[in-house]
Amino acid sequence: MYNHAMLTPESILKSTFGYDTFKPLQREIINNVTARRDTLVIMPTGGGKSLTYQVPALMFEGLTIVVSPLIALMKDQVEQLHALGVSAVFLNSSLSPAEYQANMDSVKSGQTKLLYVAPETLLTPRLFSLLSGLRVDLFAIDEAHCISEWGHDFRPEYRQLVDVRKRFPSAVCMALTATATPRVRADIVSTLGFTHKNEFLASFNRENLFIEVAAKRDPVAQTLKFLENFKDQSGIIYCFSRKQVDELAATLARYKFSVRPYHAGLEDSERRRNQEAFIRDDAQIIVATIAFGMGINKPNVRFVIHFDLPKSVESYYQEIGRAGRDGLPSHCLLLYSYGDASKLRYFIDQKEEPERSASYQHLEAMTRYAEGSVCRRKPLLSYFGETYSQENCGTCDNCGAEPNAQADITIPAQKFLSCVKRSGERFGAAHIVDILLGSKNEKIEKYKHHELSTYGIGKELTKSQWMHISRQMVERGLVEQEPAYRVLSVTAAGLEMLKSRKQVLGQVNEAQRGERSGARLKSTSSAEELEYDNLLFAQLRNKRKEIADAAGVPPYVIFSDKTLVQMATYFPQTKDGLMNMSGMGKVKYERYGTDFLTVIKEYCKENRVEEKYKAPMREKDDAGRRYAAVGEAYNAGESIESLMARYSVTADTILNHLARFIMAGNPLRSAEDLIALSTLTPDQQQKVFSAFDELGSDMLKPIHEKMNATINYDELKILRLCYLCEKR
Repeated sequence: MYNHAMLTPESILKSTFGYDTFKPLQREIINNVTARRDTLVIMPTGGGKSLTYQVPALMFEGLTIVVSPLIALMKDQVEQLHALGVSAVFLNSSLSPAEYQANMDSVKSGQTKLLYVAPETLLTPRLFSLLSGLRVDLFAIDEAHCISEWGHDFRPEYRQLVDVRKRFPSAVCMALTATATPRVRADIVSTLGFTHKNEFLASFNRENLFIEVAAKRDPVAQTLKFLENFKDQSGIIYCFSRKQVDELAATLARYKFSVRPYHAGLEDSERRRNQEAFIRDDAQIIVATIAFGMGINKPNVRFVIHFDLPKSVESYYQEIGRAGRDGLPSHCLLLYSYGDASKLRYFIDQKEEPERSASYQHLEAMTRYAEGSVCRRKPLLSYFGETYSQENCGTCDNCGAEPNAQADITIPAQKFLSCVKRSGERFGAAHIVDILLGSKNEKIEKYKHHELSTYGIGKELTKSQWMHISRQMVERGLVEQEPAYRVLSVTAAGLEMLKSRKQVLGQVNEAQRGERSGARLKSTSSAEELEYDNLLFAQLRNKRKEIADAAGVPPYVIFSDKTLVQMATYFPQTKDGLMNMSGMGKVKYERYGTDFLTVIKEYCKENRVEEKYKAPMREKDDAGRRYAAVGEAYNAGESIESLMARYSVTADTILNHLARFIMAGNPLRSAEDLIALSTLTPDQQQKVFSAFDELGSDMLKPIHEKMNATINYDELKILRLCYLCEKR
């Protein structure tokens, strides 16, 4: 058992879990809990929520109760804790009577440190009787958004946990969730009687996810092309309907993909078999409705495809959050079409109020996100009350795309706004476009819109071009779109634009996206992840699968992909070397270390490979961040080209790092070799510097517009660095 007087969070983190450092906020949360202060934790999937109650559970003398509605997650976490040498059990309906009693006995004897239960199980007299004679130190409520009626997954039995909590007055209480809007957070705090000062809100930004939205043209062909980049990798494909799940799974199987379907129409036993096959790496791809994924803790999901439009931003965020939980680069692709949005509107129309209005608002936010041209992270994080201030995230389609040349679209904008106004501000974009194109349909004749002065004045553009103009008008705040029926109206800013004839810059043609799938993933990964030995990694994966199958557990319970990647990068051939790998605790070394060392040693001997030194991880401070490392290397004399080669990234990424470095207050060496990268004339350069003087250097878009879109963003990034160097 544990000597609680000698334990610290750091010692448990290293010896039990095998990690050198905590993730952001984990240490602060653990301190708050061990100080016996009730704590609300809002942390995204993959942020390390479970560690924030598992570490205190090992520090407290008494029992920790973890409430979770997800049977699969309980089983998964208990298996992982057993692999770490931690005593944990779960009680739920999946157990046989004998197993249930054995787990009850383990709790009663005091051997168990963590007890996982479903809320309905905890509410039974049998459980109250079991726990009444025990010391309970920590009461952790996972998936806490289920408490709130404003949450996406409200469960009435969760409200009753308030009464259960009163039965353990000496236990500190934690509530944890991965998705909670500000309204839901306030409801959780109020219901549980927490204070706001004990609320910990981690960033919802998942840096390792490449986020992409592509126009949905030939979705099956697009999916097949995307999957070419993920041979033998795990992924989830979400579809709207059961029929679509079955059809797509059958198609992928014909193309020899390792795939299984998952939806509510399948027999329970088949659903369980398919889920288990995916978790255990016996099937690489699961095609599913949104019913799949709750409680799935598989960390090596390398991609998530949304074959159809999700019904809300919250659902979408939760579903893409199932990718890359191990912190390695992963790709999230959404195939978007107006038809999908119309299909969802049809189903929403069948609902009663107030659910209908709420569903329309969710769908409107989702379509705005899908149609947006700004960094994907900005609206996504804004939805959860977080501001994303970085200008270019470098890991989404909009930030990775070449900036489109801005054209003067003033005349098309005037035509569009005028048509919205003259038709009475009672119609959606499709009807306005029909008027502009001079269409002869029943709706136009019914409302006599063929008699309007704007009828047929837009034949110089196609329907898709006009729809793109429409979205830009909404984005710029010149037109407002009512959520339920998508009715357009001209805003005060739009009326001002019509009167003043102020210039409007934009694009006539929509950017062609969706051809980069997979290709840009490498720019998101670290040098370590890029340089690992693929052959050794494959051998280590095979060994992991062999051990996992023999133990009857998923492979990631043995080691995560991240641990294997480090082994295949540093080739550790001693106990000390292997113990330095992320995720290698004492118990895991004792159980599996020799097997993996044997594989590595044999491989190194055959291929004459030497062990590489791995420095212990440091806490994440400025010096440990990529931009700081790039800035320091540049100041030490490294060229842009050598930095690109070292990190396997583009010049654009290096320039972004240097800009962050200098904006953080660090000096940067002479701008002479930076200015040499520019192809502009000295006169053009001076005009840009004057624009920086006038408008500031934080955002490049105002400078781009000031230059009438004649100077591209690559040049502006170079000149901003030169400008900042001179100002420092």
